[in-house]
Amino acid sequence: MMDKKAVKCNPDPTLLGFLAELGTGFDCASIDELRRVRNLGVDPSRIVFANPCKAASALCTARDMGVTSTTFDNLDELDSIKQFMPNAQLFLRIYASDDDALIQFGDKFGASPEATTVLLERAWDLGLEVVGLSFHVGTGATNHQSFVDAMERAKTVFDQAARIGHHLQYLDIGGGFQDAGFERMASSIKEALKLYMPPEVRIIAEPGRFYARNAYTLVCKVISRRRQIGNDKSSPDMLYQNDGVYGNFMNVLVEKEIMCPSLVAPALSLTASRADLSREHGDHWYSIWGPTCDSVDCVTREMRMDSEVKVGDWLMYKNMGAYTMATGTRFNGFEAQHPVIYINSESQTGDEGMLPLGMTESVIQYDTRSGQPEIMFCST
Repeated sequence: MMDKKAVKCNPDPTLLGFLAELGTGFDCASIDELRRVRNLGVDPSRIVFANPCKAASALCTARDMGVTSTTFDNLDELDSIKQFMPNAQLFLRIYASDDDALIQFGDKFGASPEATTVLLERAWDLGLEVVGLSFHVGTGATNHQSFVDAMERAKTVFDQAARIGHHLQYLDIGGGFQDAGFERMASSIKEALKLYMPPEVRIIAEPGRFYARNAYTLVCKVISRRRQIGNDKSSPDMLYQNDGVYGNFMNVLVEKEIMCPSLVAPALSLTASRADLSREHGDHWYSIWGPTCDSVDCVTREMRMDSEVKVGDWLMYKNMGAYTMATGTRFNGFEAQHPVIYINSESQTGDEGMLPLGMTESVIQYDTRSGQPEIMFCST
């Protein structure tokens, strides 16, 4: 099986460079992503331009870079490819969907069963080379049966292509894999491939989330706190941190991700002189909000901490490598891109609730205007 990391999931240059050195291929969806990967010295043969609906300028850029593999799922795209990228090796993207996925792609992409023969015949008439099929059941997929169903449909399209004259060599099964339940998912995919695909067909996967999610920890600073005053003390106190849903927490809105941060040990030398380190222990309930003026900017409505959280404290969010820094905006003028501290995964780590070993005062990045540390990503 060949893997092509989905750049859209996490475009961190260090991650891309590390995977490039390992020989990984890449799934790119835009001119910018193509340039990022090519600038790493990745050979064009290891890149698939996997967006089924591309502008003419994007096709020309890919062609000029030497990229030949790309996808389509409609007649107009075939006409554009014929005009601007006629020597492309094409993948027909077919419909697939996991109703339980965090984000479903079937509503936007993928040729229906009624359209596949028409598209394959049109490609043949245009003299275009179709070399494979692709599908994507959705990001954060959990239902292994959705892959089985998609491969059964792919078998039908393989037969259609052969009757027309196309020689299909590849099946791209997409990505969106979760680490939880992955072994069962992989086993189901393997059995379905044996059942529906000839042994000579080469399989491609696009494991962006699977590679990136667990590799990153996000550390945010509490910039303000609003304690409940008066009779309405049943509502949780409100914490405001320097990142939110318009930054690296877009997955809270889009994927309904539930955030459960832990309090980074406050007794660090960088804060000891600035804050009273005494705090109340025991259950404390908080809602957590981002820095913008929008009330939608809520990271979590209610969560329990086992001690008081104060202004200047740091909150640590694990498993923040997928669709976080990739989806950040500059809404309200708040910057979404922040320093990344890379820590050797083989080094010793601190106790639960502590910053990983090596993340000390000397490596925390400071805002030169205020003298305060900024938000941090830790790639472990």
